[in-house]
Amino acid sequence: MLKVGRELQKDLAEILRRKGMAFFGGAMVTVSEVRVSPDLSVARVYVSVFPSDRQQAVMAILEENIRVIRGELGREVRSQLRIVPELVFALDTSLDYAEHIDELLKK
Repeated sequence: MLKVGRELQKDLAEILRRKGMAFFGGAMVTVSEVRVSPDLSVARVYVSVFPSDRQQAVMAILEENIRVIRGELGREVRSQLRIVPELVFALDTSLDYAEHIDELLKK
């Protein structure tokens, strides 16, 4: 599962990079982690967005284009996986949390 998750992370990152910042309204989107279910049918994709004030807009764009992204992913992994997992996008808030902790420590 970990190996499949890493491969999906790499492929999804490349797909989102090709879409470009203009597709996401000037925001930079990074795939920070992919967790795959034991039966490989669902992949939970954690993305971080910079600047953080555009997180909701980017998540809406990802949800609207989930079928297109899954189709492109299918073309990338067709020789490696029998089925392409359903994608579930989630916001990775670990960077915001680390920034908050850093601010607290500075005080």
